[in-house]
Amino acid sequence: MDLNEKRSLGKTGLLVGRLGVASGYGASAEAYEMAFERGCNYFYWSSPRKPGMGEAIRNICRQGKRDELVIVLQSYSRSARLMEYFFTKGLKDIGLDSVDVLLLGWHNSAPWERIMARARQMQAKGMFRHLALSGHNRGLFPELASQGSFDLFHLRYNAAHRGAEREIFAKLDPQQRPGLVSYTATRWGHLINPKKVPPGEAPLTSSDCYRFVLTNPAVDVCMCGPADVGEMAAALHTLDAGPLDETEMARVKSIGDYVHQHSGKFW
Repeated sequence: MDLNEKRSLGKTGLLVGRLGVASGYGASAEAYEMAFERGCNYFYWSSPRKPGMGEAIRNICRQGKRDELVIVLQSYSRSARLMEYFFTKGLKDIGLDSVDVLLLGWHNSAPWERIMARARQMQAKGMFRHLALSGHNRGLFPELASQGSFDLFHLRYNAAHRGAEREIFAKLDPQQRPGLVSYTATRWGHLINPKKVPPGEAPLTSSDCYRFVLTNPAVDVCMCGPADVGEMAAALHTLDAGPLDETEMARVKSIGDYVHQHSGKFW
């Protein structure tokens, strides 16, 4: 498995780099443009929508490379009217008429019908191409996948939270499944925190965490949230390091088990 190779995002037909980038941690436009040059084209303009990614998107589009980007705008709104209002504002901020994905954020049950109805209206108007959903209720994803309402899912998966392997990945038809995008690869920083890992054990690096996620063939994209150019460079090391070998995987899982056992919530 070559992590430098793009792959199809489920059935969407979108070709995506294996490492996605999120805007919420404050990296500069330079950092995002550096990632784009390495093939990382899944740009998740998350909440909050920090200006660095917005600037990078505008710069890349001015170079005539809009078609090489996969742009995701998220909405946490439970108001259909406000969802469209803030989505439209997001489009205006990056100077575009449409993006590739509308992500309905943090739904642990099926979204209300008024939200789905407005999303379908927005899609019909050409405001976005594909509909996505994120949440923490793993059992919801296979259920919604069988209904065909969503083109891709954002889900929690890391070395400490491996339940998605049996509760999501194993229950989706690999030939018909939606795209799968993983977030919280570092378990909110616990896996890379020396104070959270087993005594005497070196913590994982961010790249170790991303490599763990991407070693699983079910995952199309692993999100990273860099705060600066240095963190972006560390994340991009993932692409050249490739999947974990058996020895590395055993170590990462061992640390993940410890973090899970000692950190409590969100299994």
